[in-house]
Amino acid sequence: MSHPADAVPGFPTARIPSYCGDLPVEVILLSQLGHGAGDHLHAEASMRQRAHPGFVDELDEPSARVASPDFEQGERSALYTFAVGNGGHPFHRHAGHRVFTAVTGSAGARLRFSTASDAQLAQDPAHFIAALHHVDLPADCLSTVRFGGGTWHQFAPLQEGSRHPVLFALSCHTDELGGLDKEPLRDEVLAGNATLAILTETLPDTVQAWLSRHPLDAASIPTTRLSLHAPPGSWQQRLCAALRSHAGRVRAVLSTWCGSLGFVVRHRPPVEALCTPPAGSLLREHLPRHHHEDTFRLRLRGDIGRNAQASVLLADVLEGFLTQRPTGVTQLMRLRNALVRPLRLRTSPLGCPVSSLLSPSREQLFAGRYPVLGQQVATDGKRAQVLLGADDRHLVFRSCVGVQINEDSVDITLGTRVQCRNAFGRFYMAAIDGVHHRYISPSMLRMTVDNLMRQHAPSALAQGVFA
Repeated sequence: MSHPADAVPGFPTARIPSYCGDLPVEVILLSQLGHGAGDHLHAEASMRQRAHPGFVDELDEPSARVASPDFEQGERSALYTFAVGNGGHPFHRHAGHRVFTAVTGSAGARLRFSTASDAQLAQDPAHFIAALHHVDLPADCLSTVRFGGGTWHQFAPLQEGSRHPVLFALSCHTDELGGLDKEPLRDEVLAGNATLAILTETLPDTVQAWLSRHPLDAASIPTTRLSLHAPPGSWQQRLCAALRSHAGRVRAVLSTWCGSLGFVVRHRPPVEALCTPPAGSLLREHLPRHHHEDTFRLRLRGDIGRNAQASVLLADVLEGFLTQRPTGVTQLMRLRNALVRPLRLRTSPLGCPVSSLLSPSREQLFAGRYPVLGQQVATDGKRAQVLLGADDRHLVFRSCVGVQINEDSVDITLGTRVQCRNAFGRFYMAAIDGVHHRYISPSMLRMTVDNLMRQHAPSALAQGVFA
């Protein structure tokens, strides 16, 4: 039997009073997304969820904890993602208060809630059905749900046998310790081992046995149907649902082609271009009649230099030049090598400022490994630098890589001087000067310093707070 739909301003809301007098269940429909968006989001977000370090696949509800509580700092909330596939999941409950925001799949979702208390269920399992209420949500919609601890709930497809997922959600546990009276479980949460699975309690055996003898008749269960743009059950709503169903299947398949990688751009200290090499730089002693000169500095603030030796940091910087090569620089060097090889010029896979690090020469090594033309380490351990370079048919270049530990910062510098030997050398430098100054040297310095931070201050790099 169909019922007339009430047109409401704002967000359509279902508010279900508690059968046992506790907090009500609230379901709020927020927005209608694009056709097929629900299946697409479920497929893509589920793929990322599986790749997350906190992924757990239990109780037909794959989940991941994406933000943990910090009980020592007084932060008791936690954030979880969870997915419900086309088969739904079993009735269950949690001890604590729950708030989650979800996107339904492209065939909608049925949310089932029973607010019967333990005492009522112990008296008569039939109270479970008496307290049961359904909320039907349309396809591809954004909604939010709030309910108190102890509410039995189950999320299922609108149509049995549907091939569409039910929903994907971000759940906020406002108090990860809320309602946890059992010491073993409370200890697990305090130890940081919480997962959705261990915080979940399924229906008691007595209630499950009663339900198996008294199958649910969905038509007899009080149901609130929410929708946007068109009344539930109208021909407009049915047409839209059919279109969304087909679009969802296509978009779900397409989403799997994109992979599960994500990208984060965090704040980094700027790479500064200096007018001249720093005072005391080894570069000042070489190629006084140079035709090209540049020096770049990256200043790191924080604790990285507090208990470090400049020579150790410098060795890590040099290693970073060898192992952490900017993709763009590598591609440019391949192009450059292909062009100059017929001219019998020197080639290298490394960016030119540090290409001599691959030299087979062992006459002078820094840190027992890196071939250099010169090196200098201060007696107090606060400064270290090396001189690199090579002589070619068309030009001579020298580069200086230095580490200077200051009172509250560390300066990493990369400077280069080039002296041209002939007209071709001048033409060559004129052709590459712009890209060398604006991209090659700054990119190489940036990437090797990021590698340095990963080794010596990984938390600062992850938070982007060392600038």
